[in-house]
Amino acid sequence: MLARKALPVVAAALLIAACSDKSSAPAAAPAGPTAAQQQANAQAAKAVAMYRDLLQSKSYELAGPIGQEIVDKYPGTAEAKEVQVTLADTVAKANAMTTRRRLERLWIYQTGKESGGDQTTASIYDTGPSINDRIRLVLRRHSAWGQSVYLFADGSKGFECRSPCTITAHFDSAPAVKLKAHLPETGEPAIFVSDDRDFITRMDKAEKIVLDVNLKGKGAQSLTYEVGGYQTEKFGTPLKK
Repeated sequence: MLARKALPVVAAALLIAACSDKSSAPAAAPAGPTAAQQQANAQAAKAVAMYRDLLQSKSYELAGPIGQEIVDKYPGTAEAKEVQVTLADTVAKANAMTTRRRLERLWIYQTGKESGGDQTTASIYDTGPSINDRIRLVLRRHSAWGQSVYLFADGSKGFECRSPCTITAHFDSAPAVKLKAHLPETGEPAIFVSDDRDFITRMDKAEKIVLDVNLKGKGAQSLTYEVGGYQTEKFGTPLKK
């Protein structure tokens, strides 16, 4: 009877010992990164190194897309966190550079001979919907005629201007100003701003100009010019005779 009763006790002891052995077994080592993870880590490191180099060289237009890709493709990584610190500023600078380049391309600079003199011009078209109806704003320096600012309506009958002749001009958000103007005696489809120096000074500080004029056969027109890309150094004074 004693032997039979002892059996359950022995079995329980063996079970406890087995459990103790399992609990004391060393934990399995954590698995290392997979080959795919290692490749992703290497790509992220390479991308962030390129991003740093582009920032160093101020190549923001190239750095912006790379930085955005790092943030989107490797979220939560040290590389993504590093990029996020500078990404907004990088994108803003990239957009500013893109805009500046677009505005600079709107201007056309030409230098050559005209009527026996040396001439330099800087011209830009208004932002009208049809290029056939656009009107050029022209800055001109001629070795004999001096400096001029005028609007030239290609393929048009020209401008109408009452006496005294004025053009209403809006330089960015500043209050509108009345500019003295005059029509050419030779009959070209143009209208000249009388105070060219004042106009250029105002324009050089502006991003956008709106000029209110009257065209023959078309009436009142508001002409918009995105002048923010004007480059003073390209509008040089022509040589004197």
